[in-house]
Amino acid sequence: MEFQQTRAVVEEAETQSGADQRGAQRYTSMIRAAKLVCAQGEFVCVIRDVSRTGISVKTFHALPENHAMSLELQNGDTFELVLVRHDDNQASFRFKTPITLERLLKEDWNFPKRQLRLGILIPVQLMTLAGRSEAIISNLSQQGARLESETLFAIDQKVTIQTPALPDIRATIRWRRDANYGCVFETNFALKEFAHLAATLQCPMLMEEQRRQA
Repeated sequence: MEFQQTRAVVEEAETQSGADQRGAQRYTSMIRAAKLVCAQGEFVCVIRDVSRTGISVKTFHALPENHAMSLELQNGDTFELVLVRHDDNQASFRFKTPITLERLLKEDWNFPKRQLRLGILIPVQLMTLAGRSEAIISNLSQQGARLESETLFAIDQKVTIQTPALPDIRATIRWRRDANYGCVFETNFALKEFAHLAATLQCPMLMEEQRRQA
């Protein structure tokens, strides 16, 4: 099932007074996918609340032990983070440097939305009617992937991507540039599936911890 990303809806939260006031005005950004990047890899999240000094996100599994992370948006903008807390698939961070809210909240309002892409290197095999070929996935999204292979494939050629880490994925080659190919999956990953896939490929222990907590 394809994940339908919506335009970010921004609502100013009510200002609290006294000891309950948080120091920075809070906003809500609804259903915007992003990724948390650290030494262990790139992991899918959904932005929830954001202020000039911090952000809270929904995660789909435990977080890596390395808490030196950055948030990367779909347009490539990055923000360095410091973990404040993480439990029940909710995480809060503060920004290392206070940000300009306009830059984060409206990063894609005036431009076509880009797919969330993960820079993951995965050795795979491509099955066609002509036989089996070696390839590497170098970029992965919910809808497709970029492949590197010395085998020549035709535009619109059907392939089946095989790797021990994944079920077989049927795809169609859409573009070619030297040894690089872009393919589109016949069935898209839902966002949760995509998040679990990213964790399984990069840091499997995160999914093991998720199953223990379930």
